[in-house]
Amino acid sequence: MMMNEAVKVLSLVSYKFLPPDMGGQKGIAFFNRYLAKLVNLICVTVEENTGHSENYLVKSIISNSKLRYVNLFYFFTIRKIIKDEKITHLIIEHPYYGWLGILLKWSCNIKLIVHSHNIESLRFKSMGKWWWGILWNYEKYTHLQAHHNFFIHADDRMYAIENFKLNPGKCTVVTYGFEHAAIPSAEEKKAARQTICDIYKVPPNGKILLFNGTLGYKPNLNAVDIILNEINPLLLAAEGFTYRIIICGNKLPVAYNGLTNYKDKHIIYAGFVDDINLFFKGADIFINPVMDGGGIKTKLVEALGYNCSVISTKSGAIGIPSEVAGNKMKIIEDNNWQHFAESIINLQTDVDTATTFFEHFYWGNIAGKAAGILNNI
Repeated sequence: MMMNEAVKVLSLVSYKFLPPDMGGQKGIAFFNRYLAKLVNLICVTVEENTGHSENYLVKSIISNSKLRYVNLFYFFTIRKIIKDEKITHLIIEHPYYGWLGILLKWSCNIKLIVHSHNIESLRFKSMGKWWWGILWNYEKYTHLQAHHNFFIHADDRMYAIENFKLNPGKCTVVTYGFEHAAIPSAEEKKAARQTICDIYKVPPNGKILLFNGTLGYKPNLNAVDIILNEINPLLLAAEGFTYRIIICGNKLPVAYNGLTNYKDKHIIYAGFVDDINLFFKGADIFINPVMDGGGIKTKLVEALGYNCSVISTKSGAIGIPSEVAGNKMKIIEDNNWQHFAESIINLQTDVDTATTFFEHFYWGNIAGKAAGILNNI
């Protein structure tokens, strides 16, 4: 698709995403990066994103203060940018700046697009937040006011159509993506595995099982508890199965003591790692016992893209179509940890990720789909 000079997009991002480390940050950074190859794009964002070079203009003019979400003065600042830059489309990430997007839509005669990463209110409901219903109504109103809505997967799109009463023609699945158009070579995989084995003293015949995520986030921490208390005891009891579970991620609560009590139980806590891609390439199986939190689990997309086999709970695999993942991902019913552990032991990992995965999840294809929508509204 050629660059459409007539479409000028302002991407409004209300939190740090550069450089992208976590899945949500990558979801915005790579979406903008690939979209900017097809349309003119400017990003207005928070001061924390200052100083990072991208293939589009980044204006880090929003304060990092929590009060930024109710600061009315940003309306005047962004309105001036829209007029000066002749912006035609405004994309807001999540519904939180819905009020601002709606005001700018009305005053500047631009097209408003809401880029949803999950149904935010339901995510907070699953975490037990009492105010989720207030957010639900605000989220609904924001989506109803948009000219078009991008949803991260088909289930979220259908939920919004049915419960927010949205026009299906104004709702499109624009998923999280993967930056490469094909799996890494066998040589890359072998080298990555060897590096991990050297660093963490993994036996040559040992299976490398990987889990990663921000561990200050309750759904991920719950998954760690399940690994420690449900899955790993079953693996330890399996005769003749050699393995190591590597857990990557920052913000592990102090009470866990860096998982030092589990070192003799084949658990390795790597903490925050500079290059998580090395682990996706080198691991045999990515294990995903996550059962709540909403949205697509970006770590599954990364794992499959790097040709790492995946075993996931049913709830944790939402957003990854089975026909796209093929035999590279095995889905287990929630809470059936016996079956989960047995699948780890018996899984055949010599199957490659199918080309259909990249047709669906490659960022270039995703950005092309989004650009096509922008060109027609």
